[in-house]
Parts: sequence; structure tokens; C-alpha cells
Amino acid sequence: MAIARPIRMLGLAAICLWVFFLYEVFGPAKPASPSKIMDQEPLLDYTGEPEGAPLWRAEKGYGLGAEGTNRINATLLSLVRNEEIEGMVQAMRDLERTWNSKFNYPWTFFNDVPFTEEFKTRTQAETKAECKYELIPKEHWEVPSWIDEEIFQESAKILKEQDIQYASMKSYHQMCRWNSGLFYKHPALENTQYYWRVEPKVHFFCDVDYDVFRYMQDNNKTYGFTINLYDAPKSIPTLWPETVKFLAQHPEYLHDQNSMPWLVDTERRPDHNMKANGYSTCHFWSNFEIADMSFWRSQAYEDYFNHLDRAGGFFYERWGDAPVHSIALGLFEDSSKIHWFRDIGYQHIPYFNCPNSPKCKGCMTGRFTDGESWLMKEDCRPNWFKYVGTG
Repeated sequence: MAIARPIRMLGLAAICLWVFFLYEVFGPAKPASPSKIMDQEPLLDYTGEPEGAPLWRAEKGYGLGAEGTNRINATLLSLVRNEEIEGMVQAMRDLERTWNSKFNYPWTFFNDVPFTEEFKTRTQAETKAECKYELIPKEHWEVPSWIDEEIFQESAKILKEQDIQYASMKSYHQMCRWNSGLFYKHPALENTQYYWRVEPKVHFFCDVDYDVFRYMQDNNKTYGFTINLYDAPKSIPTLWPETVKFLAQHPEYLHDQNSMPWLVDTERRPDHNMKANGYSTCHFWSNFEIADMSFWRSQAYEDYFNHLDRAGGFFYERWGDAPVHSIALGLFEDSSKIHWFRDIGYQHIPYFNCPNSPKCKGCMTGRFTDGESWLMKEDCRPNWFKYVGTG
């Protein structure tokens, strides 16, 4: 019995759709179009130096030792292990080539164990500036007394089952806690105001010809970032509820010009907001941050960190320093004091900040990731630009 032509055509269409579906799922990954992420990728526009107060150049006052009269109390800062020496040398080489060889700001390295002579020798060889090698005090690194070991182990097991990365690594939890609320209390930083955080294996692509620390100071900026992402909501389910509790106790800390809409957005990733109990999970990716430690040393942040620390989420969940820093900045600081360093070309695998500038080489202009296309949805810059702007 012959099959009617309409039925044959319908069957052929179904087969074509099925083949297309298989190709979309299992075929080669395609980069997402910027227009699907935001109206326009701002990094495709020409990127010049930031506006504001006159920029400080390296013509004079940035020599070594006593000749560095224009340097302010700032440092390049890295928490790094001895075994990460190769990645640290590579990151230093990039940043020295693109920026610090002109300004000679000191490097301060932190470790929970003493640095080896090899680490000291090889890192000092990458810069003419002073290098300091500091040991983290045990009381800053050890698990606090109020954390129950059995609960931690059980929580880590649950997080691991939910595919939360590093959940069972106690040292990772210790690192997040230290980066959140203890690094700026180290005696080596007692008289230091600004820092630029640099991690092993990161890349810098663009020549920067002005003193970024002076830019922060002269333009009254508190915090500078390059990449703005969504976090894994299952890693921080009680972070926002604990924050709400804290705000109820201290409403006076909420800044009039806060970034609350960015923190609680429900439109772009409503599933994240729901799973994180009211928090969009948007955060500044803190492996790059240029900041004024006066903010972390403020009473508002000190009280906030202590509240979170006592709640136990640095160990019972996987609260990272990135969302903790970002929530605090979004609530307690004037949003105009947070700066997107769009002109600093940067990569921490798998994400980029790559501006359109003749000063940049080695990265693709406007590229957000060189990973799988689904990573494009992790970009939270559109929300920041929507609620705060690109300044």
C-alpha cells in the first residue's frame, strides 16, 4: 500500500529535524553571538585609557628605591604555593612586560608554608622591584574552632555529589576564607592601602602606560574588576539569607548609591536567583582585583565578614571570596566607586577581557571565552552595564 505524499513529506521533515537536533547537541561548539548576550559587546568599540583626573606616567618618579617618589603605598599581591612556581613566573612575566617594569611596584607573596629558595630566586629574577615573601599566621589559616569537622565532611560529600568543584578540599575553603576577610590583616600589609591581586597562570595582553594605583586614588575608586560572572548557586545557598539577616541588624550600612539591583536581578538567570534564595549570583571574578583595602578594613565590612564567618558557610558550603567581596561592595559602597578596567587585557582560563586597542596583542578583541559556547551565559557584565554602567 503506497504512503500518501503528505505523510512521506512529514516523515522526511521529522528525519531532518532529528538530524539537526543531533548536530546541535553533539556537533562542534560554536561561539555565541554577542548580540545574544547583550545588545552590543562594548569591547568591540575602540578602548582608550580611562577618563578622569590626569594620569600619572612613568617618565620620572618611578625608579628603583629612593627614586620611586611617585609610588604610593600599594603592592602586587599573590597567594601562591611553591609548586605553582611555573604559573607564577609566567603571570609575573606578563604583568612586568605590560605594566610593572615601568612603575616598579613591589610584589608581596603569601603562603601557608615557607617559600622555597627556588621560588624566591626565580620570582625575584622576573622583576627589578622589591619582592616580599610572607608566611600566613596559623590563626589566620586554620579552621576556626566553631566549625564542626563531622558536619564539614558531610557537607563536603553533599557538595561533591552536586558537582561543586573543590568542595572536599579543606585548603580551598581556608583559602576562600583568608581571601575574604583576613589577608589585609597580615602585618606585611599594615601600612599598605592598595593592592593588585595576581594569580598563577593568568595572562595580561595590553600595554598599560599609567599608574593604575594613582588612578584609583585620584578618582576616588574603591574597586576595579575586569570579569563579571555568575556563581554556582548550589555552592552558596545560604549566603544571601545570611546577608539579609545582617542587613536587618545593620540597615545603616546600606549605601544610598548601592548596586542592589545587580545583586538581586531575576530576569536574566531566574533559576540562579531561585536556587541562591534571592541572590542573582553575579560577582566580580576576584582572581583579578585592584582595590583599596580601606574598604575591607571598614566597620561595615568587618562586621559583615564576622557575621558570615560565624555562620560557617566558608566550610559548610563553598562561599568564595568573589561573591563575598562582590555582595559587600554592592551593598556598602557607592557604585560609582567600582571601576571596570576595560583597557586591561586579561585572561584567567576560560574567560577573557580583551579590548579593541592597538596596545593589545595575543587575544581576540571582544572574546569572552575560548571554551564551550554554553560558557557565554556565565557572563554577568550585561547586568552590571544595565544597572550601573560601563564606567
